[in-house]
Amino acid sequence: MTIALFAIITTEILPIGLLTSIAGDFAISDGMAGLMMTMPGLVAAVAAPVVTVATARIDRRHMLGLFIFLLVLANVLVAVAAAYWVVLASRVLVGITIGGFWSIAAGLAERLVPESAVARANSVIFAAVPLGSVVGVPAGTLLGELAGWRMTFVVLAVLSAAMLGLLLIFLPSLPAGRATRVAVLRALFRGMNIRYALLLTFLIVLAHFGAYTYVTPFLEQVTRVDSAAVTVLLLVYGAAGLAGNFFGGTAVAHRPRLTFGVVAALIAAAMLLLPILGRWEIGALALLIVWGIGYGAVPVSTQTWFVKAAPETPEAAAVLFTASFQATFSLGALTGGVIVDHSSPSAVLLLAGGAAALVIVVIATHSVTGRTWPDHR
Repeated sequence: MTIALFAIITTEILPIGLLTSIAGDFAISDGMAGLMMTMPGLVAAVAAPVVTVATARIDRRHMLGLFIFLLVLANVLVAVAAAYWVVLASRVLVGITIGGFWSIAAGLAERLVPESAVARANSVIFAAVPLGSVVGVPAGTLLGELAGWRMTFVVLAVLSAAMLGLLLIFLPSLPAGRATRVAVLRALFRGMNIRYALLLTFLIVLAHFGAYTYVTPFLEQVTRVDSAAVTVLLLVYGAAGLAGNFFGGTAVAHRPRLTFGVVAALIAAAMLLLPILGRWEIGALALLIVWGIGYGAVPVSTQTWFVKAAPETPEAAAVLFTASFQATFSLGALTGGVIVDHSSPSAVLLLAGGAAALVIVVIATHSVTGRTWPDHR
């Protein structure tokens, strides 16, 4: 599951490292190239509830295999695209894969391991997110520099095909449990726990992807480093994210509010200081480490909060988590692209840092009930 998610995450975020190369090849602006990040998020936000509800009675193993097949097809389309609209069409398939696969996978740990190991299993599964940054994006960026960005997607297509085979061989049958229906999703949305999780997810994901989507233009234009140095900096960021993932998976189970507050503070500090200290390579390096540790804890922390808020319907909670995460991902990339095209990468970082700081305000002002997982129904 982790390796399959790694292939999905890498496909989703790889355009961050190849943004300027792809933009140059199709003669489009960096902001327009950012649609490669926006498109999958928009589609995934819709696909998560629609596909999950429509396939509620189908064995989850079969659905996971279907989504990985779509990922193979998407990567092949990008590799052979002669026009930018073909690239965007392929990103629609990526969005369907993300929405469907994540909605199932995010709540699957409790079906694969004993209850005592669920938290640890979630950390392993969600390690795919920082692994996409620590291995996928730097390796893809380097390969793009050496052999062209299209070759990167050829390799991803081969990896995805291999993961399809492994999933079908090793994953056990997963008959559909309690069907995820629209009424179940509607009932969950009325709960204050879920609404609180939605607000925190919206703010932190908006901040991150509004800025991180355009971190390569920032490093090239402000820090003034070459493509090789960008690859190294993204690698360091991803390594820090891997550490943050396991920190978040452990800490959020015991101190969710404090964990989220610390995570938001790290991200906000990195974003707000980068336009100042990021003019020097050492400053950019240090702040990307801080940012990586902070964001590395976000996916596992937000997903855990959603599942804990609705323990009776983990797949439905995963659907809301995936839809909200991807919709905000898309909005952040789109908003950042508009700002980049009309201002500068530094302006994006400052505005995103402000959004991350709002998370701290929300947590600090939210009423305390004395429970580990506050319930304000």
